[in-house]
Amino acid sequence: MMTVKTAPTRQRDPQESSTKTERRSPMSSIYPLSTAEIHHRRRELAPNQQAAFDAFSHAAFADGALPAKLKQIIAVAVAHVTQCPYCINGHTKAALRAGASPEELMEAVWVAAEMRAGGAYAHSTLMLATLAEEQEKRKS
Repeated sequence: MMTVKTAPTRQRDPQESSTKTERRSPMSSIYPLSTAEIHHRRRELAPNQQAAFDAFSHAAFADGALPAKLKQIIAVAVAHVTQCPYCINGHTKAALRAGASPEELMEAVWVAAEMRAGGAYAHSTLMLATLAEEQEKRKS
């Protein structure tokens, strides 16, 4: 049986001031930590697929028409839209290693947020068209 580890949380001492900020891992206990054991288990269960995925990831994030740094910034933004905490964590670290600044990363997250909101706004066209159709049906 595989053991799944979660991020430890520190119990607050009742004597501590409630204004102190508790330090918690960005990966809260809601999501299990991604461990070497889990990585090895994935590879053990589907070695060919894991190898193909590793090669695909390496190729996707290599310098090309877009530099690796920009690709990692894009990945951070996309990870926020897909709401994958593992991707947010891993690609934030990779983006920093590639030279991205915190400001670049935050700006990319705002672009992702606008695009997500923009999609909802743009799709109101479908709702408005349906409203018009239904109103037309009721007139007849």
